[in-house]
Amino acid sequence: MENNKTNPPQKRGRPPKKNYDPEVLMRELLDAAAEIYHEKGEIKATALELSLPPNKVKKLLITGKILSYPETDQIQELMGQGRTMAEIQQIMGLSYSALHTYLPYTKVIYKMSEISQNAERVRAYKARKEAVDTLTESPGEEHLWACVIAFQNYPFHTISGLPFSYTLKIGRNGEYTKELFIDRRENSKSLAWSSVRMAFQRAMERKGFVFTRPKELADVRGISYTFSMLWRFGMLTVPEDVERKLKGKRFTDNMQELI
Repeated sequence: MENNKTNPPQKRGRPPKKNYDPEVLMRELLDAAAEIYHEKGEIKATALELSLPPNKVKKLLITGKILSYPETDQIQELMGQGRTMAEIQQIMGLSYSALHTYLPYTKVIYKMSEISQNAERVRAYKARKEAVDTLTESPGEEHLWACVIAFQNYPFHTISGLPFSYTLKIGRNGEYTKELFIDRRENSKSLAWSSVRMAFQRAMERKGFVFTRPKELADVRGISYTFSMLWRFGMLTVPEDVERKLKGKRFTDNMQELI
């Protein structure tokens, strides 16, 4: 006699947790911060690349001995004398949070949520860097598209200081569709891949030209966004004042407070 019983449907469990070595990850984060800072020379630029608050990046750079401050030496000397944090605050005239920005990390982060976030930050930074390096070495539409994929959710700024990012959607075939969905604070709109390609081709035709505004590159839909992207991908040369705008107005206005 046949057994007509059917096996009950298998329940899908949670995906297995990724195992991260906190100490290795901390070293990778320190190395990434150091590498970006050596390239950019700015705390806020480094913070932008790692999607971290500037004060955390400052602590990372102090921890990695990339930056040093007289305040750090003074705080550590007072701590060595047995002074409490409250006493040091009063002596130096610093708030609790300001005081701690001058101190290196003394413990490895073991909180799982922070570990996974930092792992993603390091992964995203490495993917973006690799994509830009490849495009720089071999400019072409295939490598340009790889940059577009890698820079999803990256915080760009237009030349007018408008912050934006973009995402791509995955089509039925499991691949990204050739349309960028721009996410702005006010509203959202889409940008066609064909417009990005056209601007890229114009940039390649005018290598060495110093662009002062987007429409010098191309008069196509969404050029203010494409201009920012191509500059970040290393495909455009712009003067210093335009570069500051593309980094964001708040970015440069507050810069001196952090260095």
